[in-house]
Amino acid sequence: MKIDWLKPLVGRPGPFATVYLDATPSAEAGDRDVANRWRAVRRSLERQAAPAGVLDALEAAALRPTRAAGAHGRVLIGSDAGVAVDRVLRNPPAVATGAWLPVPVLLQAAQATDEAVDALCVAVDRSGADFWPCDAGGRPGGARETFEGPNDEVSKTSSTGTKRAIIESRAEDSWKRNAAAVATEIDRRVAEGNPEVVLLTGDVRAVNLVRGELGQEAARRTVEVAGGGRGPGVRADTFEAGVEDALDSFRERRRELVLAEYRQDQGREEGAVSSVDDVVAVLARGQVKALVLAEQIAIDSASALAATAGGAGGADGLLGGRTLWIGPDPMHIATSRADLVDLGVTDGLEELPATSALLRAAIAQDAELTFAPEGSVDLMDGVGATLRWHDDGTPKEVAATMSGDGERFTTPR
Repeated sequence: MKIDWLKPLVGRPGPFATVYLDATPSAEAGDRDVANRWRAVRRSLERQAAPAGVLDALEAAALRPTRAAGAHGRVLIGSDAGVAVDRVLRNPPAVATGAWLPVPVLLQAAQATDEAVDALCVAVDRSGADFWPCDAGGRPGGARETFEGPNDEVSKTSSTGTKRAIIESRAEDSWKRNAAAVATEIDRRVAEGNPEVVLLTGDVRAVNLVRGELGQEAARRTVEVAGGGRGPGVRADTFEAGVEDALDSFRERRRELVLAEYRQDQGREEGAVSSVDDVVAVLARGQVKALVLAEQIAIDSASALAATAGGAGGADGLLGGRTLWIGPDPMHIATSRADLVDLGVTDGLEELPATSALLRAAIAQDAELTFAPEGSVDLMDGVGATLRWHDDGTPKEVAATMSGDGERFTTPR
């Protein structure tokens, strides 16, 4: 998925407060539960010397209801300049945490992006359609807009002096014309808003007619979901379950496209690299198309954030506690301070946890980010990347075919 929306964080001066919060209100206490969790996080951030102004801004955001149903989490990132990130997570953290650090803990925000899908819901009937951006359960994430077709003769009810066959013909012609108009409106919204998926629901006949009129791009993104509609007869539970299934399937497809490309390029021994050292090398050259991280790293990141909030330090366990060096330019990334000095970078050098440095560089070059489930791809150090281009200076991995353990090694550059 794209993480370019995090780009403003890359050039913003720190330090930053990163908050990882269970935003689920209880049936009994409602949002008071969320407020209590926030207060515990605020006390932790106060002990870490986070300024009151930053905490007040985060508090205003944290106490705003998410309107999301079911158990869910929330990640917020703020600094002296205000709240830069406020995203809902599908799964709440086991422990609410907050960390005041020189750099934001970007992995939590990136994880929220991995879970999110930019979806457009469309409910149709024989006279028009309703449009709304929706969350994982199909609930509106914005205003619901109505579109009415140009023809209003949609009923087959007979009237005095008009033959039934004529009435039926007029009605069916109106259905088709309205469906064509709705399809044109969907095409327009797909072209202008670029949603990742269109969830189409409503009257079965209208759905079929609209699908038949869609342009190629909108048709490719459209998935039918049962249970929804514009009026009476809506089966909310069925629709919400259908939306959740459709979005889960989309996430899996989106992830698999990247992982399949990684496996293919790795098999050809070009176009993909693995290991922290090699990924750093290609990030420094601006070659990365997609950064691939093991899912376990996201789990370790949450634990590291909790450890930081508890005063234990946050690096242990995350990529084995590995750190990297960065310079003032986001493309300045290296495995050692000496490597940057050799490039003539001497000012603004900083040592960061490996994930923070890797994500900073990936965001700066508009790379995508994908989390790989255990066993889905071969990742040395839990890190890999697909490349936009490669040349003789690109690290080249070669399968160790003479051994049975599937390990890979990197040829000298």
